[in-house]
Amino acid sequence: MAAESPGKVEQHTIYQIPLDQRHGTWRDLFTIWFGSNIMMLTIVTGALASSVFKLDFVSSCLSIIVGNLAGAVFMALHSAQGPRLGVPQMVQTRGQFGTIGAVLVVAIVIIMYVGFLASNIVLGGQSLHTIAGGIDEHLLIVFIAVVSVIATIFGHDLIHAYARVLTWTSGLALLVAFVWIVAVHGLPGNFMAMNSFSGAGFFSMVSVGALWQIAYAPYVSDYSRYMPHDTGAKPAFWASYWGCSLGSILPMILGALLGLVAANGDPVGGLTAFTGAAAIPIVIIFSVGIAGTNAMNLYCGVLSTITLIHTFMPSWKAGATARTVTSIVITLIGLAIALFAAGNFLTNYTNFILLLLYVLVPWTAINLVDFYLVRHGDYDVAAFFTPEGGVYGRFNKSAIFCYILGILIQLPFVSTELYTGPVAKALNGVDLSWIVGIAVISPIYYFMARKATPGLAAAE
Repeated sequence: MAAESPGKVEQHTIYQIPLDQRHGTWRDLFTIWFGSNIMMLTIVTGALASSVFKLDFVSSCLSIIVGNLAGAVFMALHSAQGPRLGVPQMVQTRGQFGTIGAVLVVAIVIIMYVGFLASNIVLGGQSLHTIAGGIDEHLLIVFIAVVSVIATIFGHDLIHAYARVLTWTSGLALLVAFVWIVAVHGLPGNFMAMNSFSGAGFFSMVSVGALWQIAYAPYVSDYSRYMPHDTGAKPAFWASYWGCSLGSILPMILGALLGLVAANGDPVGGLTAFTGAAAIPIVIIFSVGIAGTNAMNLYCGVLSTITLIHTFMPSWKAGATARTVTSIVITLIGLAIALFAAGNFLTNYTNFILLLLYVLVPWTAINLVDFYLVRHGDYDVAAFFTPEGGVYGRFNKSAIFCYILGILIQLPFVSTELYTGPVAKALNGVDLSWIVGIAVISPIYYFMARKATPGLAAAE
């Protein structure tokens, strides 16, 4: 088994990792998802419960826990695919959609990565600005972008090593923040009476928590694909599940707390104001942590972009140089968006993550049903890299139909500022679209896939 090399530039891109170059254990999957989630963006997301959805603290905590635990099931099921196939998630998607059919999904995922990249860059710069007011905020945003792209150029092993450090440093910073705010600074006497429960707010935050986890699904196996083949699905599943769940829930609860007590519900300013002398190291750790998570988003955005280009240039063999150049280009695009969106970040970010909900849900349903229930993890990986797609072809009409249907079927249940469907209106704004999308598309795709590939049943 090969050894980890965080100080060397990774040479692999989208191609299958050879068995003799696999390395790592299930612990690496826990730390990368635990450490990378304890950052400022997770805190801001948790603050939506109390500052946007106006939930009291107990309701905020329950909605955060329920949403994350539910969504992490799908995220971890995708993670378990990595050791089996050894390729990035978007390459594996060709097995469901076909080589050309997967282009739509891959393109949407690239947009998602760029959006998260821009969101993280903004928040990292704004967070540092709260303790370094004398430095121009735009310069700090650029600093976060530069740190992110450097880690991406070195690649997989450095990102994993960085996450292990974040597990301890960010975990300690999170603990200190809780203790300082509650025990040293103190909470208002009426803290538990602030805001109140509402069904619409509760289920909306459940959806946000679930989406936070599902949003990792298109790239979670990118970080498990180096794992030895005998790591097994169960260790990969549980390490990813609990790493991502705990790493998300704890900072989100901190965000919900800050959303109640901070001025104007601003969790970033509130964290600085309420942690006193500990603010500088805490904010620095959480802000630098953003750069680590940004590197993850950027790395997988690069792999997805190379996958997209490879679709139309199948003879192209992308290596480390291609990944470096693509990393720089995507960073510049994300940086431009970040500098444009910085002034109205929270509103833009809320709209962005709600938009992701509707396009990721049908994809995750199709992918998981195909992998676990239709093909049972048995794929011809070499066919993913052929122009005609081998046994998977150029288009899988069943998958494409279900994907589009999955988006459309959610519309009546959507509840956003831009659009609220008739069912959501009847439910006083409760958004159940992601549940409907998964519940409806999963069985439809299963029966369509089984009918389209009768040989699968005969082989069992």
